[in-house]
Amino acid sequence: MNKKKYNEYLKKVTPNSPIVKDCILAFIVGGLICCVGQGVAHILTNWIHKEEVRLWLPIIMVFLGALFTAFGVYDKLGKFAGGGSIIPITGFSNSITSAAMEFKQDERDIIGLSRKAP
Repeated sequence: MNKKKYNEYLKKVTPNSPIVKDCILAFIVGGLICCVGQGVAHILTNWIHKEEVRLWLPIIMVFLGALFTAFGVYDKLGKFAGGGSIIPITGFSNSITSAAMEFKQDERDIIGLSRKAP
């Protein structure tokens, strides 16, 4: 198969993507995730000094991303929103947590955890 025939074949079998709809969903969902982060920052400023918010906000957002990944919510959000769920720090958390969960399914033990003797 030459290059021209292969490109024709790809156009034939590849589904068309609604680019405008995907961009709008990514913008809205990514913006909502950032709004949640901003809301958490405002809540934190009531309890701790503003300088410490810079430390705790990423920790909380990574935790929320990992928590929603563990419950399977973030994967559904990613399928719905596409790139809008990848850009914020929660997307980083999702990629790390999902890889760890997949590894855990393949292995019996995690290094550092003790097992009860039979």
